[in-house]
Amino acid sequence: MSSIKNLQRRLLLKTFAATSALGIGGSALAQTAATKAPRVLRIGYQKGWLSILKARGTLEKRLAALGATVTWSEFTAGPVQLEALNVGSIDFGDVGEAPPIFAQAAGAPLVYVGASNPRPKLEAILVPKDSSIRSVADLKGKKIAFNKGSNVQYLIAKLLEKHGLKYGDVQPIFLPPADARAAFERGAVDAWAIWDPFLAAAEKTLGARVLADGTGVVSNRWYFFSSREFSTHNADLLRIALEEIDQIDRWAAKNKSAAAQELSKILGLDRSITELWISRTSFGVVPVGGELLAEQQAIADTFFDLKLIPRPLKLRHAAPVNLN
Repeated sequence: MSSIKNLQRRLLLKTFAATSALGIGGSALAQTAATKAPRVLRIGYQKGWLSILKARGTLEKRLAALGATVTWSEFTAGPVQLEALNVGSIDFGDVGEAPPIFAQAAGAPLVYVGASNPRPKLEAILVPKDSSIRSVADLKGKKIAFNKGSNVQYLIAKLLEKHGLKYGDVQPIFLPPADARAAFERGAVDAWAIWDPFLAAAEKTLGARVLADGTGVVSNRWYFFSSREFSTHNADLLRIALEEIDQIDRWAAKNKSAAAQELSKILGLDRSITELWISRTSFGVVPVGGELLAEQQAIADTFFDLKLIPRPLKLRHAAPVNLN
């Protein structure tokens, strides 16, 4: 009986060892397969420089050498882009300076991978050309259309503050760009806060008047983002994407007329619109360091004070991802 028990015990140990070996081998094979699986950079973008990058196809060519591919998804505004990031639908994109704050307040796994130089003239509050509103102070009690959670929400807050008004002194009407334009055209709102190219299009086609832009009030940078998980394993892809964007920026800075023509063709906009847009653009991609994190912190503090986000955020110690 004892020998039978010993035999059973030895057989059990051998079976366990074999099963463990198979498990380890299977895991190793799975990891190897995952490592060799084609990588994909899923980009979420709005109308702008990334539209040129998509049209030229240069990023696809560079990433092909690494065995990686690219997919593109167009969005009308930053908040929906970052919702897509939060649910794992995209890996990289560019948004204005306010959406990253709302996204982080909602727990999105966002990390900064780069930013533009300040572009304060690329967003503004518009009024109809024959409006009696002549200053920001005249907006008290008025209806302002804008996309909730976008960069212009911060612009409104800071412009009102500068002119002695409170955020609650105006009536916000939350509408995406296309619906906001329609409301503006039919006179359902008194003003519209918007960014380029929608801004330039309204000026050129509707004769809309700029009441105030972001000059001296906000930086209006664009931030390039990713998720912590993706950036940890694909820093090389993100670095190449930023290099390609920076190359387009530097080219456009020296070739504004050609850039306006290219954007006009890609986006189907009249050249006068893209020329106005580019004429007030600043160029170049910069890293996100302490100064830019301080700018983001100021936005987060403002939004918390206005009760636009549910909790305070501390971004000073949120180190951006290292792509080197």
